[in-house]
Amino acid sequence: MSDRTSPVPQEGVELEQAPLDDSASEYVAARLAKLDAGAGAGAGAGAGQAMKAVGEGPDQPGMGGALTPQHPATGSAAAGQPETPSAKAEHSSKAKGKGKLAPQPQLAQAGAPEGAAEGGPAAAAAAAGQQEGVDALLQQAGFIKRIDSMSYGIAQSHVKGMRVPAKFYANPKLLSLVVGELETASGGFTAAVQQLCNVATLPGIVGASIGMPDIHSGYGFAIGNVAAFDMDADGVVSPGGVGFDINCGVRMLRTNLHESDIDAKTRERLADRLFDLIPVGVGEAGAVKLSRDDLEHVLKDGMKWTEKRGISWPEDRQVCEEQGCFKGANTSKVSDRAKKRGVVQLGSLGSGNHYTEIQVVDEIYDQAAAATMGVTDRGQVCVMIHTGSRGLGHQVCTDALSACDRAMARAKVKLVDRQLACMPIDSPEGRDYLGAMQAAANFAFGNRSVVMSCVRKAFAEVFGKSARDLDMHMVYDVAHNIAKEEEHQLDGKRVRVLVHRKGATRAFAPHHPMVPEKYREIGQPVLIGGSMGTASYILTGTETAMKETFGSTCHGAGRAMSRSHAVKTMDSKVVLKLLQGRGISVRVATKHLAAEEAPESYKDVDAVVATCHAAGISKKVVRLRPIAVIKG
Repeated sequence: MSDRTSPVPQEGVELEQAPLDDSASEYVAARLAKLDAGAGAGAGAGAGQAMKAVGEGPDQPGMGGALTPQHPATGSAAAGQPETPSAKAEHSSKAKGKGKLAPQPQLAQAGAPEGAAEGGPAAAAAAAGQQEGVDALLQQAGFIKRIDSMSYGIAQSHVKGMRVPAKFYANPKLLSLVVGELETASGGFTAAVQQLCNVATLPGIVGASIGMPDIHSGYGFAIGNVAAFDMDADGVVSPGGVGFDINCGVRMLRTNLHESDIDAKTRERLADRLFDLIPVGVGEAGAVKLSRDDLEHVLKDGMKWTEKRGISWPEDRQVCEEQGCFKGANTSKVSDRAKKRGVVQLGSLGSGNHYTEIQVVDEIYDQAAAATMGVTDRGQVCVMIHTGSRGLGHQVCTDALSACDRAMARAKVKLVDRQLACMPIDSPEGRDYLGAMQAAANFAFGNRSVVMSCVRKAFAEVFGKSARDLDMHMVYDVAHNIAKEEEHQLDGKRVRVLVHRKGATRAFAPHHPMVPEKYREIGQPVLIGGSMGTASYILTGTETAMKETFGSTCHGAGRAMSRSHAVKTMDSKVVLKLLQGRGISVRVATKHLAAEEAPESYKDVDAVVATCHAAGISKKVVRLRPIAVIKG
């Protein structure tokens, strides 16, 4: 076992604001201008130019983004709940020798718009330049091998003890980020592809350790890592493979409003009212006061409780993963400390990359699928909510990590990285964690439901109509930090597996029985959130995903710059002013958050989605752009 330590991150890390020099300020302005010019373009256009970033180690993860740095310092947590280590440590000797690279080559034409290779000498030259850049990157990272144009593999022999190979999805631009992250790996920071290989050493893993296009370094597991463990053999469950923000996820509402119905004054009124109604920020209390008995019902019943209380509508649960309630929740396995943290937080966003965002439909790629979801026209107004289980989920994960040592000692599990702490699925500790995890997931469903009710109330007040008259129906709700028992086809056999999706979204194909009946013909909706000022997407699941990724796809774009570096190089006032100039109203509770969450702090969500679409692991349906965002 490595001597790498495994400290438990603290919720809500505050950072000092740093001054912004003129060159950085000019860069931010230029980048936002490029994003604005690219709005409405096909996936892969717009936000894609490379930038050098100083590698500082991980802070927190995020969703959706704009910047594609050459040498990223990535992050790993959600909503002020960091998932990466703060202590310095060392990797195993086998892993350690393979993480350093010489300066990586630049990719010619990186980030070219989708369809650029359709014909002509210029397109051919661009494709040739990209191919040359990819070849040079693969030569630098010799252990990474090309599978096809959008996927790459790492042999089972790369790290001692790997039980399956590793693979990940990337286009040429995103591949440069993966390789660049290897260059920054040192001390307590492990590159994402190394983490894929480390996960491949865990007992009971089947198929492959898989990375999505938005992959970046996390706590034990990379953010964007999918791994399935045999439930009928010696499979394990790892709290780090779910994450500290259990059932962090995204919910979307549609409306019958058009962008033309929301002038600047109305947009500001909506932003103000949402900011008034939805508690935001680190440790902020929720919009609903709960008794301890109420909390028990939320943990056990999820959206059944919010429906019973009139907070959500009966039809909402029909378009939610698990119908808004994990049936295996065991409230007795949630500690008193976790309950104490959760009882005051139902109906709140938290901080970090969590948000409520008013969006308009920018492009529809699949008219039939979009119409099934009630999204019919460009300019249609929608609302996206991104939050999770708050401090309760963080505490459930923390408690489980402390129980792993006993289970691992009894099962004689040896790790290459202590952050991969795990327990046999069928052990007492494993069953306890899964029961508590599902209870925390139900809390997250309830949390998003209360926030949704605040959104419906704000729109009703501003427009003088009921939420039903505004057609504010829920499109879907997806989790992207969860472990779920599922059956998948593997080597010609149906296998019962526990699929860990950390910073990854379930993407089940059409006709799958676990897809809501309303969407069974088109496949499961997948909601992909962007960062401030960038696009978001609705996708659908595919048969290719079922065959290659255990029915999974990306969740956003992931951080491209650490929070500490973002604060040092960008000024929140400048970011807010530039976003306002683009017609995006922003409300933030913490002064430095706009810098931390600036578009430049994230990868190119268009490139991530284009990669998933090209690889066939999800299908583009709708692209949306923001007009107002509320953050902690």
